Amino acid sequence: MKVLLPDSVDLAELTLPPGVSSLVYAVDSPLPEEHTDAEVLVVWGNPPAQLRDAAARLKRLRWVQTLAAGPDAVLAAGFAPEVPVTSGRGLHDRTVAEHTLALLLAAARRVNLMTRAQIGRRWADELGGNQPLKDPDHFRTLREAHVVVWGFGSIAAVTAPLLTAFGARVTGVARAGGTRHGYPVVTEAEFPSLLPTADALVMILPALPATRHAFNASVAALLPRHAWVVNVGRGATLDEPALLDAVRSGRLGGAALDVTETEPLPPSSPLWDEPNIIISPHAAGGRPLGAPELIRSNLEAFLAGRPLRNVVA
Repeated sequence: MKVLLPDSVDLAELTLPPGVSSLVYAVDSPLPEEHTDAEVLVVWGNPPAQLRDAAARLKRLRWVQTLAAGPDAVLAAGFAPEVPVTSGRGLHDRTVAEHTLALLLAAARRVNLMTRAQIGRRWADELGGNQPLKDPDHFRTLREAHVVVWGFGSIAAVTAPLLTAFGARVTGVARAGGTRHGYPVVTEAEFPSLLPTADALVMILPALPATRHAFNASVAALLPRHAWVVNVGRGATLDEPALLDAVRSGRLGGAALDVTETEPLPPSSPLWDEPNIIISPHAAGGRPLGAPELIRSNLEAFLAGRPLRNVVA
């Protein structure tokens, strides 16, 4: 069995099961014709055009393993419906959790405003010196803050204890309620009643038809004026004009966006100019930790006819 491995990630630690051969391919070029007989394709950072080409030319393909947590790019490429797709769920939990914490702390400590002042060579007295211990009108600390995590999966399970360590209270939102990893989780039906108590809303939603613009003007209107929104999921889940209007009008404290609906974010986007909107260039993940182990375990399961991990389609 032939497996195609991307050149966009270091897989030197990957040991292949007996009977499996591999070829490292360039993700930014069409696949070599002599290797279109491959049965397994591993994907990481492949441009949409390259994925579409692979979907059209890999006639013996039996399975696609993406190392991304969200499989939307692979699902949109047009692979045959009988070809299963498995995701990289779990590979980005620690890196995205770390970035989420960084964005929340940057917002609370006003690092965005300090950076703007530094660029202007201005000593921002209003950002330093004596500060109120408690400021009910602004998001200034994670201590005793209520952080609502919308999309309480494996990334949230790693993020929540970090927030707790800083003194935050965490509530999750998912399709099913209950207790997960020691944290209360409510359903989306209860979500609206939760929002007025939130100091920060962290979005970790996948890109699905049902989640498109899940954050909209109606959701923004339910949040307190001081609340911040952090999106580390997918850009399509957030209505950017609605967010911008809420921030500019003072109906929302600010937002930190690691993902945007169009990436790269166009220079003409008004999001760039808003002081209380932090933009990071889809930098939360980017490092699939544990990829060799996931690929090998799924290869072993595939050869043995056992269920694969992280099947999405």
